[in-house]
Amino acid sequence: MQKAIAYNGVAQGRLAVAVPTFDELMWPLLKALRAMGGSATNEELLAKIIEQEAFPAEVQSVQHTDGRQTKLNYNLAWAKTYLKKVGALENSSRGVWSLTKTGEQLTRQDIAAVPNRVRKQDLDERKAKRLADTEANPAAAVDAGDVEETEASWKDKLLQTLRALAPNAFERLAQRLLREAGFLKVEVTGRSGDGGIDGIGVLRVNLLSFQVLFQCKRYQGSVGAGAIRDFRGAMVGRSDKGLMITTGTFTPDAKREATRDGAPAIDLIDGDQLCDLLKQLRLGVRTEMVERMTVEADWFSAI
Repeated sequence: MQKAIAYNGVAQGRLAVAVPTFDELMWPLLKALRAMGGSATNEELLAKIIEQEAFPAEVQSVQHTDGRQTKLNYNLAWAKTYLKKVGALENSSRGVWSLTKTGEQLTRQDIAAVPNRVRKQDLDERKAKRLADTEANPAAAVDAGDVEETEASWKDKLLQTLRALAPNAFERLAQRLLREAGFLKVEVTGRSGDGGIDGIGVLRVNLLSFQVLFQCKRYQGSVGAGAIRDFRGAMVGRSDKGLMITTGTFTPDAKREATRDGAPAIDLIDGDQLCDLLKQLRLGVRTEMVERMTVEADWFSAI
């Protein structure tokens, strides 16, 4: 008899899976950081919480609607944000999260009050900002919110565009991406019966060169471990280096399979990383600086 899994206060059986909400993840997040010595990267935190809370594969693999990440990872990101807002966590520019003295002292009861504290804090900050903007520049209070596009929105739009590409167009994009990233002799094969190999390129590192086989997957959901094994099988006798690029995500099992001991490693680029690379290399993504005018009343009064 299968043991039921209880999340959000509801018992979940085989057919229904509920991912813990961000507020339910805040206490496990603090516990994980404490167990890891007070600091960890995003990936280390996710892995530790999965191990600590014994989340089954069904919970780990539920996709968020943006198609770029799992629901668990998305909710965990919000848990970090809320805890940072109350001073319990801080993060460096290198993506390392660490506990503060406040975070070390928080209890489970304290955590329960965090969501309401943050919402009130955000509301007070928005009111103060609107007041300041209105006093400094009445027009800014109307226009400022219309000129910014959030990171999530441009990535969603970009991934939607990529998924609409024809298969051969997406392969050509991967070819261009690898060339811009420093690969040499990048060729798209894309032949049927080629074991899923979409192309080949040469990566030069200092005095050494490596032949790299790549595969492209325009996915909305997750790429599983089976796809990694199939790709590795197609690499046998041709190359020891592989790269898989997807517009979706990779399941935890796929990530483990890609770096399994005793097998040729396969590097993975998911949808979120793909967006960042295209932005960094300025391929189909343009960063625009919006000019904003502010009237300095103090300057005029000093005339």
